[in-house]
Amino acid sequence: MPVSTLNTHAIRGMITRLHDPDYSRWAAQIRATNGCRQPIHLRGRVDHIDRATGELLHRYTTRTEPDGVLRVPCKTRRASRCPACAETYRADTYQLIRAGLTGGKGVPQTVTAHPCLFVTLTAPSFGTVHTRREKKGKTLPCHPRRDAATCPHGRVLSCTVRHASDDERLGEPLCPDCYDYTGSVLFNALAPQLWRYFTDALRRRVAKAAGLTLRELRGQATIAFAKVAEYQRRGVVHFHAVIRLDGPDGPASPPPAWASADVLADAVRHATSAVTVTTPDAADEPAHVLRWGAQLDVRPITLDGDLTDQAVAGYIAKYATKAAECVGTLDRRINPLDDLAALPLREHARRLIAECFRLGALDELADLRLVQWAHMLGFRGHFSTRSRGYSTTLGDIRADRTTYARNEEITTGRLPLFDEDTVLVIAEWQYAGKGHSLGDALLAAALTGTALPASATSGGGESR
Repeated sequence: MPVSTLNTHAIRGMITRLHDPDYSRWAAQIRATNGCRQPIHLRGRVDHIDRATGELLHRYTTRTEPDGVLRVPCKTRRASRCPACAETYRADTYQLIRAGLTGGKGVPQTVTAHPCLFVTLTAPSFGTVHTRREKKGKTLPCHPRRDAATCPHGRVLSCTVRHASDDERLGEPLCPDCYDYTGSVLFNALAPQLWRYFTDALRRRVAKAAGLTLRELRGQATIAFAKVAEYQRRGVVHFHAVIRLDGPDGPASPPPAWASADVLADAVRHATSAVTVTTPDAADEPAHVLRWGAQLDVRPITLDGDLTDQAVAGYIAKYATKAAECVGTLDRRINPLDDLAALPLREHARRLIAECFRLGALDELADLRLVQWAHMLGFRGHFSTRSRGYSTTLGDIRADRTTYARNEEITTGRLPLFDEDTVLVIAEWQYAGKGHSLGDALLAAALTGTALPASATSGGGESR
């Protein structure tokens, strides 16, 4: 559809919506979604019934709503799909992380005295890639080599370019044919398992430092953590983690005198170098031994200075809303039957995805589900995770928000005040589509002050 036709269609949709008698209620729904780009449309009702008498006390139905639906946020965590909902997820993650550093949300403030580290675990090298290096505020040449070697494919392994931060070559191999695409994909797929082995080794090392068995350690100290996965431009994940030493009852109890930040830091360094994961030996692919990269960053978190609780919480929360888009892949699953050459992919990402398809076809590697997670370059773990005793949960934070919204509806008279123990709530909901029409998307962006979604210019629309 030509752009002029799209604009005309959008303007007509805006005029129709603005003249709708239910426009005010529609606008209230849009504001309630906080600018969600692809709100979910629900059709149904909610009845409040007196348990003792069976009397209908209150009924909400979408029949009286604009278009006969209720629009609710999509609640995705991905900023590339919905910046508004991703911002809510980022803010919730920030509160969760910071509560484990300074207290709040059910965590005592005494947790600030517990040894706590900010740790970054990286992937190993799979080949030399274009990078941006800085020193004292000056950008340095990428990979300058006075006597650079020539690889077997005839490429000189040197780059003297001072790359800008938005240079599309960043993360691309100097020689794609020399790059270990197999190792990169397998590392992503097994990074969650490597993290699990790391945490097990961490506990064993702390117990050994204290002269205790693992069972005895549980009676004196516990290790809590929260982590987030971040994609590097070269297409592999690394983990940022907050790791904290607590007493036997978690953050509510102080750790023993021997449990210091130095003990924890030593355990982190040991566990990082000690653990490996070996892939199955397939007929067309030998076994690979995977381990963490040599680059390891271990720093204490303080209440003041460069690495404060606010800085760490903000850093982790930011990456909790991102995925592999920085590598140049797609934000959706890719069918193996798709023509990769026709998709809008960076060449490096295209090769990584093709390698996922190749390895995923091997029976011995089927459990890694590389085909299903090819768009994520093999990584299928949760981006943001925490141990059970770190702090509050995202579920609790969302429950508090729901309670607040319910109390506000009672205060404004939209919902009657009732005793939950004596009232039966029966809800019936059906999915009725998602998203906006062209005109609605423009109006929603104006109402909420959010960026105009791509669907407003590409012809996307809502389904009802």
